[in-house]
Amino acid sequence: MKIVLSLLKKLIPLFIGVFFIYLSYLNTTPEDRQNIIKYIKNADFKYVFLSAFFGVLSHISRAVRWKYLLNPLGYYPKTINSIMAVLIGYFSNLGIPRSGEVLRATAMDRYENIPFQKAFGTVIAERVVDLILLMSCILLALSLQYDLIAGYLSFDNINFFQTLLILIMSAICFIFIRKFFIQSTHPFTKKIKQFFLGIWEGMLSIKKMKNKGLFIAHTFFIWLMYVLMFWVVKFSIPETINLEMNAIIPAFVVGGLSISATNGGIGIYPYSVSLVLIAFGISKESALAFGWIMWTCQTLMVVTFGALAFFALPLVNREK
Repeated sequence: MKIVLSLLKKLIPLFIGVFFIYLSYLNTTPEDRQNIIKYIKNADFKYVFLSAFFGVLSHISRAVRWKYLLNPLGYYPKTINSIMAVLIGYFSNLGIPRSGEVLRATAMDRYENIPFQKAFGTVIAERVVDLILLMSCILLALSLQYDLIAGYLSFDNINFFQTLLILIMSAICFIFIRKFFIQSTHPFTKKIKQFFLGIWEGMLSIKKMKNKGLFIAHTFFIWLMYVLMFWVVKFSIPETINLEMNAIIPAFVVGGLSISATNGGIGIYPYSVSLVLIAFGISKESALAFGWIMWTCQTLMVVTFGALAFFALPLVNREK
């Protein structure tokens, strides 16, 4: 049963990606597909390489920022190890979504002697901060297109009584499980408690940081690089050059949300981004070409540097 579940976790995101590739195929004519390939072939690749460069900078900044979370726990990993662990994590996510966070913590456990649960806790804390920034981007996208989106919002189908009941039941279950774990003295339960306490300690490291200003600066820098990665690609296709931020930000947000649905956003990322750009008057061919260029650029960058990091990490730490 465990093997079946493991296979499903790996295959379902891949099938979703293939489905969206097929959907893109169905929604385009042979002439459309020829035009998409033409746009990609004729793209100005200096902007694509610049986009990849911004992506690399964001990963390096993320690795440095991660060290600020590990320092309060008494761990001071080498910057090169932190960078390679981050790159390997992104590389792993292309194969199995969300596996990169586990692999990052595992790499630090192996090469820096940082307990897995504590390193993993800092990764969770990091993701919470990124979630706040993502929500900010979503709010910005909504504010830029408020009139367009407000017409589609409807709360008529929301059953507030059912929602409240679900929240109350969830809270009761949480209290019951928490009480059980606190009172239990079983060795297995103790191990689970120790594991989650380690994660919790890692998450709380964000409160103990001495370099909060630098942490915040790196956080904004990372997300600025993300936006620049997306924005600069518009110059690679003539039809998208004049796109303004009121179109770029919503497309960026939709693309970012779609990445976690499949292996690295395969299939769904170009399709989702193209739908947003089409809504702003960009032709279907140019919009899909933009989405595929953006996705291919990100993926090749992650594969190239992630694979290099995967092989280089053991070499840099030969003594271990």
